[in-house]
Amino acid sequence: MTRRGLILSLVVAAILGVGVFYLLTLRRHLSPANANTQSAEQAARTRLSEAALQAGGQSQTLTLYFPSYADGKLIAESRSLKLAPEDTKRIQQVLLALIEGSHEGHGSVLPPSTTIRAVFLSPDGTAVIDLSQEALKDFTPGIESEDLAIYSIVDSLAANIPAVKRVKFLIQGQEAQTLDGHIDLSGYFAPAPALIAQTQ
Repeated sequence: MTRRGLILSLVVAAILGVGVFYLLTLRRHLSPANANTQSAEQAARTRLSEAALQAGGQSQTLTLYFPSYADGKLIAESRSLKLAPEDTKRIQQVLLALIEGSHEGHGSVLPPSTTIRAVFLSPDGTAVIDLSQEALKDFTPGIESEDLAIYSIVDSLAANIPAVKRVKFLIQGQEAQTLDGHIDLSGYFAPAPALIAQTQ
């Protein structure tokens, strides 16, 4: 190698070394900020959810349905909440309770990071639920888990809010093809009582 080639190689190596050092330093400074931002957002979301769950009048006992992946059924679970007088707010409260998860160790319906962007209830009993894109992330894969998650929501809403006859799902304000590539979300979902496990 010529003297000129050697000098050029050393310069390139030095530039690469400085670049790697800079990137590592930058990463170290940015990671805690991102983590703090995400923690703050999660804490704010939790406070809002807790407030919504407790907003309302007298406490009532709800029946929520959570997936049991072992037998492919929905398991009923009672939950006491102060329900709001308006049906749309009640829908939101039921959804928040489902996102919060089972208190008895049953399967999850949606990832805990999922937020409810909007809820509408039409006069014909169609509940339109607009969920954040987090509903599609960290989802338990498989056609059965998708099916059970969808009907956990539909059956829980219908059981606790008589005005709800069917449910339409949106993700980020748009129709989504599926939750995880299996069940077609473009249609409407009526309750499926056959999926509910019979109590002994």
